[in-house]
Amino acid sequence: MGFAKKDEGVAVIKPANIVRTTLRIKGTAPLVMAKFSQKTRQQLLANMSASGANKKAKSARPPRNYDEEFKNAQHRTVGGRHGIPCAAFRNAMIDACRLAGVMMTRAKMSIFIIADGVDEDDGTPLAYIVSKKAPEKLESLVRNDNGSADIRIRPMWREWGADVTIEFDADMITAESVVNLLDRAGRQVGILEGRPFSKNSCGQGWGTFTVVTGDNKRDK
Repeated sequence: MGFAKKDEGVAVIKPANIVRTTLRIKGTAPLVMAKFSQKTRQQLLANMSASGANKKAKSARPPRNYDEEFKNAQHRTVGGRHGIPCAAFRNAMIDACRLAGVMMTRAKMSIFIIADGVDEDDGTPLAYIVSKKAPEKLESLVRNDNGSADIRIRPMWREWGADVTIEFDADMITAESVVNLLDRAGRQVGILEGRPFSKNSCGQGWGTFTVVTGDNKRDK
């Protein structure tokens, strides 16, 4: 452990024992993404800055462009690579600490996901999606907060994977434990839309995965 020691009244701090590893994961269920688009963000900013009179005078919304919504729901880099927000993996691993008897606060300070690239719109750190096929357009019937029905357009990858690069403090968690924690996160928590451990529902069974490279290869 990197605890401070006293030497004649002076605290001596050990250097952080940071280790980096890259683990290949394979999706065991479809991956569904719903990025908050730049266009929607700009519309919200415009509505918030408009006066009350202008809001009331606002005319009917223009027809929806489903192809544009499909494109805007994807996280992509400037070079066109699709990616998964790194925070999705980190949050899933921290949530999985509940199952492994690990303090979540310790995991927050010990485990970090290293990005392959960033989103072209908002700079979100991304881990590249590994897939031989382009995403397909998923049309989902949903209920808005006011109870009205709506259709949401999202990209779905039926076959997918990723190379997740993780930095961790080896004084706080072992390399084997990192592999097992990521695997638990994939099997029991999931990532992105419809994941099993969704905060708002029981999920759709989407976004699950398993680790297929590392110290404990499984489910190839």
